[in-house]
Amino acid sequence: MATETITLLSKREIEKMRQAGRLAAQLLDYLAPMVTPGVSTLEINDEAERWTQEKGAKSAPLGYNGFPKSICTSINEVICHGIPNAEEILRDGDIINIDVTPILDGYHGDTSRTFFVGTPSPVAKKLVEVTEECLTRGIAEVKPGARVGDIGAAIQEYAEANGFSVVRDFVGHGINRIFHTAPQIPHYGKRGKGKRLREGMVFTIEPMINEGTWEATVLNDGWTAITKDRKLSAQFEHTIAVTESGVEILTLASE
Repeated sequence: MATETITLLSKREIEKMRQAGRLAAQLLDYLAPMVTPGVSTLEINDEAERWTQEKGAKSAPLGYNGFPKSICTSINEVICHGIPNAEEILRDGDIINIDVTPILDGYHGDTSRTFFVGTPSPVAKKLVEVTEECLTRGIAEVKPGARVGDIGAAIQEYAEANGFSVVRDFVGHGINRIFHTAPQIPHYGKRGKGKRLREGMVFTIEPMINEGTWEATVLNDGWTAITKDRKLSAQFEHTIAVTESGVEILTLASE
């Protein structure tokens, strides 16, 4: 992580995050119709970059620590950080996570969704539905005075109750003008443990849930993380703010 100091954002800063988050959600909505058999992940990437520039924003992943593309596209056994390329063609039955982070007026909006390509298998359908519910349950734990472990515990309990596993190697993170900062938000854990949540904290919750083992392997490109057993992985992500009374999801397409 870039820094260990947790920054509490002002209402003005959270409004900036809300605007960036809304743009990120709108970008995913815009890309969704492209998720069809026969389309390459590079085509999706290039359209995302064009749209982002058109809106006066920048793609945070592009060049970040050497990452070569504007978005991450993670298909089937890829957990996260898949690199779009022209040879990677979507096929019927695939699942693909698209992770976008536009920077608008200096602030990052970070969100991802897993999409079905054509008709999913029963296990893929269940995995994606459970993963989305894991995100919902994690967000529901957020309020002032709660602890980071409460988020992870809610996600882990639901994932494992459905026969799936939670990735340990990659976690949610604080986000503002900085892409990745404190606090780290594991998607597993124990209730009542970890840092206490305070109003003004802004971070991502982005559970990566696997069909088989939780263990990951990073490929030789230094980015692409896949499941060790090559079984499916799904992910959903929102950027959220801790509010006076609870939580606000900042990455929604409309107010």
